[in-house]
Amino acid sequence: MPAFYRQFVDFRYFIEQTNNDSVLFPNLTLGYHIYDSCGNAQQAVKSVLQILSGTREPVPNYSCVGKRNIAGFIGDLTSETTIPIAQILTLYGYAQISYGASDPFLSDRFTFPYFFRTVQSDHHYFSLLTELLKYFAWTWVGVIRIDDENGDREFQLLTKYFSDNGICIEFSSKLNTKIDISTDVPYVVKHKEMLKKSTTSVIVLCGTVSTAIAEEFRMLSDVLRKKMLILPTNWATNHMMYYAIHVFNGSLGLIQKSWYDLNSPKVKDFLASIHPSKFPKDVLLEDIWRLNYFCYSANANLYANRDNCTEEERFKDFWNFNNMLHSPRAYLAVSLLSHAIYKMFLSKPSPKHDKTLHNYKYQLHQYLKALRYNVHGSSPYTFDEHGAFKSKYWIYNYIIKEKVKVQHIEFNPLASSKQKHSALGIKWKTDQIPRAQCSENCIPGFRKAPMQIPHVCCYDCVQCPVGEMSNTTDSENCIRCPDMEWPNEKRNQCIAKTLEFLSYTNDVISMLFSSFSVLFFLLTLLILGVFIEHCDTPIVKANNRSLSFLLLVSIKLSFLSVFLFLGRPVDITCMLRNFTFGITFSIAVSSLLAKTIMVCVAFKATKPGSSWRKWVGVKLSNSVVLFCSSIQIIICMTWLSISPPFQELDLHTYPGTIIIQCNEGSAIGFYSVIGYMGLLAAVSFVLAFLARTLPDSFNEAKYITFSMLLFCSVWITMIPAYLSTKGKNTVCVEIFAILTSSAGLLASIFLPKCYVILFKPEINKKSLLLIIKF
Repeated sequence: MPAFYRQFVDFRYFIEQTNNDSVLFPNLTLGYHIYDSCGNAQQAVKSVLQILSGTREPVPNYSCVGKRNIAGFIGDLTSETTIPIAQILTLYGYAQISYGASDPFLSDRFTFPYFFRTVQSDHHYFSLLTELLKYFAWTWVGVIRIDDENGDREFQLLTKYFSDNGICIEFSSKLNTKIDISTDVPYVVKHKEMLKKSTTSVIVLCGTVSTAIAEEFRMLSDVLRKKMLILPTNWATNHMMYYAIHVFNGSLGLIQKSWYDLNSPKVKDFLASIHPSKFPKDVLLEDIWRLNYFCYSANANLYANRDNCTEEERFKDFWNFNNMLHSPRAYLAVSLLSHAIYKMFLSKPSPKHDKTLHNYKYQLHQYLKALRYNVHGSSPYTFDEHGAFKSKYWIYNYIIKEKVKVQHIEFNPLASSKQKHSALGIKWKTDQIPRAQCSENCIPGFRKAPMQIPHVCCYDCVQCPVGEMSNTTDSENCIRCPDMEWPNEKRNQCIAKTLEFLSYTNDVISMLFSSFSVLFFLLTLLILGVFIEHCDTPIVKANNRSLSFLLLVSIKLSFLSVFLFLGRPVDITCMLRNFTFGITFSIAVSSLLAKTIMVCVAFKATKPGSSWRKWVGVKLSNSVVLFCSSIQIIICMTWLSISPPFQELDLHTYPGTIIIQCNEGSAIGFYSVIGYMGLLAAVSFVLAFLARTLPDSFNEAKYITFSMLLFCSVWITMIPAYLSTKGKNTVCVEIFAILTSSAGLLASIFLPKCYVILFKPEINKKSLLLIIKF
């Protein structure tokens, strides 16, 4: 009872402050009529009609007194009594401010254009409650609701908000206020078993608290003590919860922020002045003293032979009166209405004697809508578009030890992660944040996969598939990494893909290829030097030294072309590598073809009077080399002009790897180059094979035959290997083919001659060679 009486105390306190404040409200005196609705809608309607008619018995649609200065109405505390009052006052155009009604129905401005309230609607409360649950990752909760109209309405709203925000209800228990819990054992056992089987640690309460409900909570205290209870506003501010106080230890409640300081000197003095002796006609105050101090008024004549109260009792000493749980919302309602009335009077011309406040009743709500209310120098607060006063919320944390302690923390659902980790300084039952989840959190790198049960809050965790990642806890879906990136081993972030190409520094095989290329180049250079040094010897002259020099230079360049295949490919190296090895090999094979043709022509010309004599000489060999090489040059230039090779990034062959490679551009161009080299080699092989039986002292045919056989074998086997490999392995196949075929030519053609020049000089004589006279 003192908790409800507190609303009247707040109301009366501000009326007195307003009437005594000649600075803030000059020339304004407020009067009031107070009626007790007793929580009954019929009584509330009757009280409103009594005020409007001005008589003890209500006379609808009549004012039985001449002058009525009714400015507006304040009330009521509950939605059940406020709604019928608002429906009547809307008809008469009176502004109304409720200090407790939260039914969303009252937000309808078409139905209730003159209605305002100092509390937010249930929609706002449940929206904030949902944010609180999400704030602590409580997505698997239980609900205990009361079997009354409020319980059903709140449960419907709660279910909607929870469903929209991914919060699941594990169980819903409905408490019956009409059951005698002391005798109905099965009822108690059923609810206890339900609570014991539940896995959640968080339970949300709905409905209206009462003495019967408090008793049921006391009977269920052994299982409810292990749960975290989330209290609605009407529970958190109700003294009835103290009947089962230990059940609510550590529980949380969302309460609108208080609007004035209970510890200010003016408030303390006013509260200290409240005593039955000062208000002897206040029967309700007399009853409060009797029930709480077990005494009666000090008027001995009124209560003879009974214990009389002393003057030491004070209203402010009641535990359910003097605490911050009971936000002075009635005080705020009076303050807002007073400011609106004063602003309306300031905007009007000086009223004449026949003008009354009653004439302005249809205008007052406009001033309430436009009101900007400042509290202790803070930013101004206003009513929203639905007539609810915008306000911040506190989290009330109930701590039950030797005595009841309540701490309040301002709740900001958009708080930083640092504030979240500190859990707002809330005291928990187990000193740890309660867990209310159906499934364990899916760590980054995993995603949620639905289970067979219907709750969306229950899921399995499956690792992200190849190429995808998740970097948040409880991710619904995995995210595919960009083309240039790849998930790390844990698949919780994308990292740059590994670049694959034949690197000079990181690949051993590149170093081997480089070493062999340089070694063979130096060997070729050495052989060229030997041939230049012994260019006038019979064996060099007999083997067409100009073609030998050209062949050595082309072989030397083919060894150097290997370096175009090493390192990171770019467009220019992609074009040069194919062009270079195609031309150099064509020159080399053309030189061998020219050598073979010259052998055949030379022996054809030995017959007297042979027409082949005119073909003997360097012109034929040079023409063969120039003609055959020109065809390859034309093929390469056509290829480069139509569809040249270019750098290509292969993102898909190997997971997590980007292969930097050369795309041929035109497969026809590439295989035309290879095919033409093969054609030259085949012709050289056939001619050399036919000329292999000529005199050994002059004939190179068997060496050319062997070199072409080796050359064709290497490049024929290279093609399937080239097609079946990817990335740098393909490049390795090409380099191996170039080195092997070039080394084969070098070894087959020139090593025997070098052996003779360096180690068998006695056979390098003209007398041992077949002399041809032209």
